[in-house]
Amino acid sequence: MKTYDFLVIGGGSAGFNAARVAAGLGLRTAIVDGAHELGGLCILRGCMPSKTLLYMAEVLHLAQKGKAFGLRIPSAHADMRRMQARKKRLIAEFASYRTAALKSGRFDLIRANACFRDAHTLELSDGRLVRAKHILISTGSKVSVPPVPGLAEARFWTSDDVLDLDFIPQSAIVLGGGIVACELTQFLNRIGARVTLIQRSPNILRDHSAAASTVVQQALVDEGVELFAGTQIERVAQDRRGTTVTFVHDGKRLTRRAAHLFNALGREPNTAPLNLAAAGVRTRPDGQITINRWQQTSARHIYAAGDCSGPHEIVHTAILQGELAARHAAGVKKLKPVDWSLLLNVVFTDPQLATIGRLERELTAAGVPYLCATYPFNDHGKSILMEANYGYVKVIAEPKRGRILGAEIVGKDAGELIHAFSGPLAMRATVFDLLRAPWYHPTLAEIITYPLEEIADQIARP
Repeated sequence: MKTYDFLVIGGGSAGFNAARVAAGLGLRTAIVDGAHELGGLCILRGCMPSKTLLYMAEVLHLAQKGKAFGLRIPSAHADMRRMQARKKRLIAEFASYRTAALKSGRFDLIRANACFRDAHTLELSDGRLVRAKHILISTGSKVSVPPVPGLAEARFWTSDDVLDLDFIPQSAIVLGGGIVACELTQFLNRIGARVTLIQRSPNILRDHSAAASTVVQQALVDEGVELFAGTQIERVAQDRRGTTVTFVHDGKRLTRRAAHLFNALGREPNTAPLNLAAAGVRTRPDGQITINRWQQTSARHIYAAGDCSGPHEIVHTAILQGELAARHAAGVKKLKPVDWSLLLNVVFTDPQLATIGRLERELTAAGVPYLCATYPFNDHGKSILMEANYGYVKVIAEPKRGRILGAEIVGKDAGELIHAFSGPLAMRATVFDLLRAPWYHPTLAEIITYPLEEIADQIARP
């Protein structure tokens, strides 16, 4: 039986980077990954394929808006087979780099699935046993099927299916209003499908502010999406002609019918097959592994990172968590836990929605005083000439010195613009510090200076 200092279950973003760091620190390391394809969710079925398709749909959308820019573009249509061919070529390139890194020899790669025999022993799907002094669980997440009557029995698409479409659907009903639901709803609509989105919460993108989610919601509706938020989904029914969803909205029972159903009601931790009880690893009722600030589970030699433990299902934070777990297991001194006050989040709808740091809802709940100021995209020169009028920039700062606490941007390229705050926030900079920097005109980025100036003016006032 082979024995390791540090063994990782799952070779996605958290697991791969944890193994890379552990091996670099001199630990005898292995990754156990039995997936059909190597690369992890982000590369194969998440971030990279979805953003590839979303950008192609944005180019199509701009071509179809040619008249607004004074252009004569007779017609523009999606060619799904060519779009899929381009996506597959790019993803294959990304995946090949990760596969090469996994097979580089810096650590052992064991192509099998694993479950716990005891707190230090894993039983592999090929019958072998392996032991480890420290173990990291990074098994990611899977699509969840909430208890909506008829949903479990229905034939529905997951995000995997939507990302692999090689035809334009006539119509689709999307259940859910989270990030995946909203991004892929817009994608389906832009390639030419008739889309109805049905969301249970009062707002789409419920983890974001109502103001920001309302901007995205309006953009979707303006593009032709039929959108219902604040609903109670009663049942799903299917026949040979398609899917019917019955729900209550504003006190009225409504029915919508479409050729296809997309279940985007969320994901859940992929932990059930691991037999965590045998290792003494506790989970929440939804299967999410409980961890402390060092990524340790209830069994302190076992760590967890990424989607299976949360608290946020974001790639760059999963990497930070995995690397922290490896360093902690190696006994590195003077470590710091992941700083969630620097949390960065992006939704790749159009307009995009991006946030960083501590936002109003959190500060208000904690009783922390703050100043905030906003400025709209529809009053900014560069965004106006780009026909990018949705949204605003909001800056949140400490009221005495003006130290930046957070920012919220919903608008054109918000996912790029939000990084103007990443370094300053980490360095505890003030609005005055940012205003001393040069901002080129005319750019989208200079819109950030207007709320900065307003906050600076409020602080400087007697």
